[in-house]
Amino acid sequence: MRSRFRVWFGSLAVFLSVLGPGIITGSVDNDAGGITTYSVAGALYGYNMLWTLIPSLIVLYVVQEMNARMGVVTGKGLADLIRENFGVKITFFIFLALIVADIGNTATEFAGIAGSMKIFGINKYISVPACAIIVWLIVVKGTYKSSEKIFLIFSLFLLAYVVSAVMAKPDWKEIGSAIVMPTVYSDFNYIGMVMGIVGTTIAPWMQFYMQSAVIEKGLRVKHYKFVLADVMIGCIITIVVAFFIMVSCGATLHKEGIQINEAKDAAMALKPLAGLMASYVFGFGLFIASLFSAAILPIAASFYICEAFGFEAGVDKKLKEAPTFYFLFTAIMAISVGIILIPNAPLITITIWSQVLNGVLLPIVLICMMIMVNKVDIMGKYKNSRATNIIGWSTISVITALSLTLIFRMAISLI
Repeated sequence: MRSRFRVWFGSLAVFLSVLGPGIITGSVDNDAGGITTYSVAGALYGYNMLWTLIPSLIVLYVVQEMNARMGVVTGKGLADLIRENFGVKITFFIFLALIVADIGNTATEFAGIAGSMKIFGINKYISVPACAIIVWLIVVKGTYKSSEKIFLIFSLFLLAYVVSAVMAKPDWKEIGSAIVMPTVYSDFNYIGMVMGIVGTTIAPWMQFYMQSAVIEKGLRVKHYKFVLADVMIGCIITIVVAFFIMVSCGATLHKEGIQINEAKDAAMALKPLAGLMASYVFGFGLFIASLFSAAILPIAASFYICEAFGFEAGVDKKLKEAPTFYFLFTAIMAISVGIILIPNAPLITITIWSQVLNGVLLPIVLICMMIMVNKVDIMGKYKNSRATNIIGWSTISVITALSLTLIFRMAISLI
């Protein structure tokens, strides 16, 4: 009995030490753009979009598992592997587009901070610079362990959406029926929204951050089963938060026929429908998600640029040890904040074009991953099985179709 307890306790201790990269990556997936997508879906279609979260979970887990496996087996970041296997020229053009997209994405997160703080009566010229300074200090002055702990706490705060949904007093029987027997429409807007929900669960930067975090944490093949559990928990957190955002908006905005364009609109619209506290809780969730993502996105971009071109990188390194890494991190933050503070900045256009770039780059990054994860000289016996390849290529085919469709819809909206 004692020996079993020791084995169990030892396994738990190892798991807790491994915990982090998967949960953080999954949690950041619920950024300002994701929350907006789920809020709009709930407001437009009520509970009838909840079924889409099931395929979203599968797609997210398949991609993140391969990503984590490459990290623990090779001990190298994704950017490093792409440069080694596809050459510097291809790597340069991929990452040039990625960094432009990530600046746009980071600006969108600071827009989320500005919008959420407006709910509490705080002007963006105060909230955005203050939050940028806080994020900068956490990353530059902290260590990987201290930063990871703060980011994990941020992940817990995203459960505020559970509270917001409960306060909206949804009909749980109706929710169950909608998941089991959803009403599916054939119009273009409905199909586009389905694609948006599935597509928003995966972004190019996620793959680079996940693998780099696994490397920086020092995880190897012996930790693989615990890394898998970490990835699964992160994926579940993503879907649970998305579920309750959609439930919250479906139980209130949809029933009242209120349409929204941003997550901020959802928080403000909840005030007369579910009470001031529900509005504040929703707005607080948006603030935490945006602040969280505003920290991770510049880190991810700095990681993959430095890895790709051989510069020292890592939150655990001092400023003197990785000057290029911290310069990139600071520059991305400063440019993004500057964009948001411009009066009447075209934030919707910036968001749309950054998503278009994400849509173009995601299939490219995933195809690179699939090619490398099947190479024996890279993965050895841990390369993909036939079954995993079928799932992986099917997932990429679906994501490519979704991305192309979303790009087409976004291009039309700009005409």
